[in-house]
Amino acid sequence: MGSREGDGLAVTDLGRLVAGRYLLVERVGSGGMGTVWRAEDKLLGRQVAVKKLRIPPHLQDDEVRTLYERTRREARSAARITHPNVIVVHDVLDDEGLPCIVMEYIPSVTLSDVLKRRGALPPEEAARIGRAMTAALRAAHDAGVLHRDVKPANVLLGDDGRIVLTDFGIAMESGTSSLTKPGELIGSIGYLAPERLKGAHPETGPASDLWALGATLYQAVEGRDPFRRHTPIETAYAIATDPYDPPRNAGDLTPVIEGLLVKDPDQRMDVHEVERRLADLTGTRTARLDPPTRPDRVDDLAPAGRKSGGNRGRTVVRSVLAVILAASLAGGAVWWLKGRPDDGPSTRASGSEASTPSPTTSPTVPPLPTGYRLEKPDSGIFVPVRDGWTRTTLPGGEVAYIDPSELVGLRVNVIEFAGTDPLQHWRETEEEQTARDNAGYERVRMAKTTFRGRPAGYWEFTFEGRARKYRAAELAFASTDGTQYVIYLSAPDAQWHEYRPAFDTAVNGVRLTNNV
Repeated sequence: MGSREGDGLAVTDLGRLVAGRYLLVERVGSGGMGTVWRAEDKLLGRQVAVKKLRIPPHLQDDEVRTLYERTRREARSAARITHPNVIVVHDVLDDEGLPCIVMEYIPSVTLSDVLKRRGALPPEEAARIGRAMTAALRAAHDAGVLHRDVKPANVLLGDDGRIVLTDFGIAMESGTSSLTKPGELIGSIGYLAPERLKGAHPETGPASDLWALGATLYQAVEGRDPFRRHTPIETAYAIATDPYDPPRNAGDLTPVIEGLLVKDPDQRMDVHEVERRLADLTGTRTARLDPPTRPDRVDDLAPAGRKSGGNRGRTVVRSVLAVILAASLAGGAVWWLKGRPDDGPSTRASGSEASTPSPTTSPTVPPLPTGYRLEKPDSGIFVPVRDGWTRTTLPGGEVAYIDPSELVGLRVNVIEFAGTDPLQHWRETEEEQTARDNAGYERVRMAKTTFRGRPAGYWEFTFEGRARKYRAAELAFASTDGTQYVIYLSAPDAQWHEYRPAFDTAVNGVRLTNNV
């Protein structure tokens, strides 16, 4: 396989002639995939950039072959796109057994470097950069190429004002086989779309590049990643399930960022709409754009930072943990992933802080009360839901049952093989995050209880929504096969006495196909 040097072209290669044609003049960059040099094309008398593959010394031969193929695909992918905002590839060649890409040389700095030096950019400047990036992505997608690693470090800001999207090193062409092993993710964690983390769309689609564009624009105007946490696994959880702090400095760019950072790829703003809006912002239009269409009240079904429930809990926990290889965290991380939208109905238990959870401890399931119907929110579980409440799929893909006022929501999470002690994780991790992300958070009650003779956990709390105070209550319990169930209700605190019975009826009337 040739040389296994760890640094690609080294500084000592200065002045060396590559392939008998490209004279290495200056080392201009080094990244995870290779080293980039400014070089002189002796045949045509022009400046070019030469990127040579970086081979980490610990890789096995099959992994090296995969890197070789990815380098060649990078060249082919970029070469398929003809657009002023996409890097131009001139040639692909081997040098001392390692593949090299010869590209146009653009005197420039990366957006990442600019943000590190200057901090956040004005919305107008970010919109100009975003418009060029969007045009590049549209051209790439039209050519059947997904970039899959859109981020500030891959955006070149040319000295002449040109903006270029570069580094198609992990791009995917339509009609080609994947170079990704099962369970493997490639790309920068802070810019991976939720659907890539969940594994629901193995190769994903253009919408995943647009999510990364949204994360890039957010960082450009706020000076920080929208989902950055202390560790990669926490960042992955946040992307897959958490809302982000609304941008404070985005101005008229806000609706575009919001439209791009929608977790459901089918509801995400498409490239043509993004390009149109950014063209408006960088042209003469100054009026604020209309916000993206979304249900104002349904968004308020849980406090900020809590995942929103429904089927998402099971899907996210099972696939994200597998992808990130964090099986050791499975018992607690599940609870960290439980739902909470931007704001909205929380549920407070009706009585005083000394009040106890009301689920029955009897294995006997009571008959369905008048005014309720039996619903199946997920496989293996049926719950009583009030008549008139409608089944809704929230932006993250989860299922909720919403009352006619759209201020009250009932959700059920089903999480397979998740452990049996939610209380410890609630106390050690999730309560701190909930308090951090929700103004006025107050614990009403958090205690161990039982559900049909088995250990369970109960959590009730209040928080301040955008327009009113909310209360939330949830019960967590496990069946004998290790599947976790979480039943959650949230509603305006002032009306809690009206809606608490819906929670009690749902809990006491649970029907499981598995044994509890």
